[in-house]
Amino acid sequence: MTPVRLARHADLPGFLALAAEVEHWFGPMVDDPGFTGAVERSIGSGAALVAPAGSGDLLGALLFGGNPPVHKVHWLVVTERARGGGVGRALLADAIDRFVRPPATIEVVTFGPDHPGARSSGARAFYESLSFTPAEPADPGPEGGSRQVYRRLLR
Repeated sequence: MTPVRLARHADLPGFLALAAEVEHWFGPMVDDPGFTGAVERSIGSGAALVAPAGSGDLLGALLFGGNPPVHKVHWLVVTERARGGGVGRALLADAIDRFVRPPATIEVVTFGPDHPGARSSGARAFYESLSFTPAEPADPGPEGGSRQVYRRLLR
């Protein structure tokens, strides 16, 4: 299984490298002080996880939050070269083990069914494989693409 650990402030460049890979789906993040601030706050509060690569790069990262019993995956990205290898699954499993006490709900906003990233990223299939179910539409993404809430109930 992919090793996962709490993020450190030294991981910020790795978060930005991951963000650069997905800006075409989510809009500008690398140069956005709001995104950098959100990552730094999540790291500082212990709500950010990373899957480090042996080279010091990150294979993936996750920002988690919410107000129990409703938890939120705020951001989950796996580098393209590691997608399909269990990194996202390991990050999410670690977040659930660390932060969630059932009964609880976990929510994530991902691509809507008509968004081009829905298939090419594999995000919808990924969440469905982890027992998340599609729920209500969400506000469009910053690039104008459709979004949808996915929800998982833990008993």
